[in-house]
Amino acid sequence: MSVRIDCDTCVVRGLSCHDCVVTVLLGPPPELSFDADEQEALAVLASSGLVPPLRMVTAIPGVAVESA
Repeated sequence: MSVRIDCDTCVVRGLSCHDCVVTVLLGPPPELSFDADEQEALAVLASSGLVPPLRMVTAIPGVAVESA
């Protein structure tokens, strides 16, 4: 299983880019994919405080999100 990261579809793009692991490691790419092993490695790095966690949020059609 892999996760496809498309910053163009991230709901919090701009608000959370400065604190996203994608931006820290690669800069904001238009699209990126991580397989399960890479996701696990990023989670370990993030939980250790070495990189920020992935902050990507994708929209779910038909679901409205309220801002706090």
